[in-house]
Amino acid sequence: MTMTLIVVAVVSGALLVGAAWGIYGTLSKRTEGFLIALAGGALLLSVVSELIEPSIEKSSVFHAMLGVAAGAIVFAVVDYLIDEKWGGESGGGLLAAITLDGIPENLALGVALIGAGPLEVAALAGSILLSNLPEAAGGARAMSGDGHSKGKVMLMWAATAALLSAAAIIGNIALAGVGEEWLAIIRCFAAGAVVASLATEVFPQAYKEDRHWAGIATALGVILAFVLGDLGAV
Repeated sequence: MTMTLIVVAVVSGALLVGAAWGIYGTLSKRTEGFLIALAGGALLLSVVSELIEPSIEKSSVFHAMLGVAAGAIVFAVVDYLIDEKWGGESGGGLLAAITLDGIPENLALGVALIGAGPLEVAALAGSILLSNLPEAAGGARAMSGDGHSKGKVMLMWAATAALLSAAAIIGNIALAGVGEEWLAIIRCFAAGAVVASLATEVFPQAYKEDRHWAGIATALGVILAFVLGDLGAV
């Protein structure tokens, strides 16, 4: 449990760092787009190698397909509702979208930590941390631009970080005794939601901000995830 709390605190803390960066930093749009693509590439590989592949090995392809499809469908439906109600380009819409994105990510992190050693989840945790930084920066910057005070924006992101931390801890505790077939579906459900979020939120934003280098950054993110995965396998 101690390791779980440490990992969750570091990953969720990246949201606060990213929010502060978005409010007070001066990073260019192109650099931000490059970092978003980098994080997206790392996260894409991580959900495949750390969630989907282990689920297939321990359960079946059918359970993996069921979970991934269900996660992607649920994310797409809820994301559509968020866009229609709050507006996908507004600060509030971005906060809601990132929260929706973060819940399956952190749930997956909590599930992945079940029975895992300290370094076995390095790729997934590192990729989520990398994705949290630029996403939070963009959301906080948009919220500040909408007229919210800097203190209120930071408070809202702190509440978001707390909510996502709770998702990871609940996933780790509540699902510890679940059978492997159901655990495989849950892991893949989270993976499907994350993949859908990458397709609809992360990569389009990265391409918009830095279209010439987004592909290279994504490839570098994949390489980074491989390196983190190797560290976890040591």
